[in-house]
Amino acid sequence: MTRTATGSTGTRRRRASLAAVVAAATFALILTGCVAESEPKPAETSAEPTVSETPTPTPSDAPPPALVPNGTAAENKPFFDYLNNQAITAAGGQPDGPTFINSLRAGGFAVETMELTPDITTVGVKADSVQFSVHAPDACLIGQWGAVGGYTSIIAAPLATGKCFVGQTRPIDF
Repeated sequence: MTRTATGSTGTRRRRASLAAVVAAATFALILTGCVAESEPKPAETSAEPTVSETPTPTPSDAPPPALVPNGTAAENKPFFDYLNNQAITAAGGQPDGPTFINSLRAGGFAVETMELTPDITTVGVKADSVQFSVHAPDACLIGQWGAVGGYTSIIAAPLATGKCFVGQTRPIDF
């Protein structure tokens, strides 16, 4: 007994059709699990609105951070960031190194604990960024300002030299 080509083709078509139906059904079941739940019904409310006697404080109502004299870097980082952001705003978004140092000095940080990188490169062009630091009793508060990236700050361990920065820094004589 020999099979004809037409019999074999009919069987292949039935198997292909069956496979397509099984695949479609599986796909439909998978999608059923992905359908979002219907929107929850809102809770019923009374016709009379309630009024709160005391307003809820907002972040803008919170007092600004303050210097913690002889505090750790972590304790003084909020104040360090606050002063630096104030300096950026006061300089119209174009602060230089002295702007940050003067703001930190006015905020109560001791100038002898500060370091500053130059604003001008060794070839005489404006630096892409400026870094400044305050050496707290336990670590360094380091800030960076640049046209690309804006303001960032970190807390880092001091170097073996006791300084916060590697290399030559700018004298703070202004």
